[in-house]
Amino acid sequence: MSNINKEIPEIKAEGWRCQKCDKPLVPMTTDITYVSSSFTVELPGCPDCGFIFIPPELALGKMLEVEKLLEDK
Repeated sequence: MSNINKEIPEIKAEGWRCQKCDKPLVPMTTDITYVSSSFTVELPGCPDCGFIFIPPELALGKMLEVEKLLEDK
């Protein structure tokens, strides 16, 4: 398992709330798996239901770059 936290910009959880639980999101460690590669990252998540929020700038930025690199392997 690889750790790409150094490459992912810090995502602030302040101000975000879970729509389902209405709880403030907190930093949570989670595993992301793509094409048989796993990465441990810290992202905002709901402490009650476990929902993990991936902001658009991360999904369309760094995560897209990693996805393309993995597909090129």
